[in-house]
Amino acid sequence: MRILLTGATGFIGSHLVPDLLAAGHEVIGLSRSTDGAERLARTGAQSFVADVNDLDRLRAGAAMADAVVHTAFNHDFAQVKRHSEEDRAVIEALGQALGGSDRPLVVASGTGLVERRAGADVVTEADPHAGLDIAPRAATEEAAEAVLARGGRVIVVRLPQVHDARHQGRIAHHIRLAREKGRVAYIGDGANRLPAVHVSDAVRLFRLAVENGPAGARYHAVAEQGVAMRDIAAVIGAGLNLPVASIPPEAAADYFGVLARLAPLDLAASSAQTRRDLDWTPKGPDLLADLQRIDWAAG
Repeated sequence: MRILLTGATGFIGSHLVPDLLAAGHEVIGLSRSTDGAERLARTGAQSFVADVNDLDRLRAGAAMADAVVHTAFNHDFAQVKRHSEEDRAVIEALGQALGGSDRPLVVASGTGLVERRAGADVVTEADPHAGLDIAPRAATEEAAEAVLARGGRVIVVRLPQVHDARHQGRIAHHIRLAREKGRVAYIGDGANRLPAVHVSDAVRLFRLAVENGPAGARYHAVAEQGVAMRDIAAVIGAGLNLPVASIPPEAAADYFGVLARLAPLDLAASSAQTRRDLDWTPKGPDLLADLQRIDWAAG
């Protein structure tokens, strides 16, 4: 397939490009700059120079493709509502370009915006996204549902914490806070959990989704259902040689800032259905192992 990939030079995209090429696909990577285009060319991919929020240009790129994988998203926690609504517009534009065809549109979402059923220990692929008042990024899945309703072949891949030894996603903010505050904090007993997946397993799932996913499918790229925040804090503390301690919920805003709402949540998620449907078996290192391999001296 001729696949347009947004976020092609980002963390996930830079790993997904070679995976797709190795599987025999032709990759057109969206890039905002000529530097990014040159990096893509060195991998053997083509480039399409455009900002993901230039919707006319984006539609033109998608119109040339047999499939689109949309991984681009601005993860600025301070502007999450704004960037979520921008993502809605992007997905709507991609859906317009692909029309009612059978060309797949794979959209990256997050397990953290899924609404957990009462009494359930984890969220599953069958669970719907939360409302915008709870999770602004639900705009991503709302947009995917709107494209699906118009006959588009939309597939959603919900991501947990995606990691390797150099990139830690949300946990990078915890590390930055620990350096700034001179201590590592978690809330209460720290038993609340963060699901995780190694980037190599995440990109393999994206490829399987674009190759085999039916319209309306939702997949969870989850290797570990949930890693306790106190265990994550302990590894950060050891790496930075800083004290680790619990703080009460009322102190969350002072320590965590824009992460205060997320910090106490238990976000455990299952991928049982995904593993069955796509024969996907995670093989990469676990989250704590990658955190222990960080070059803490690099700052």
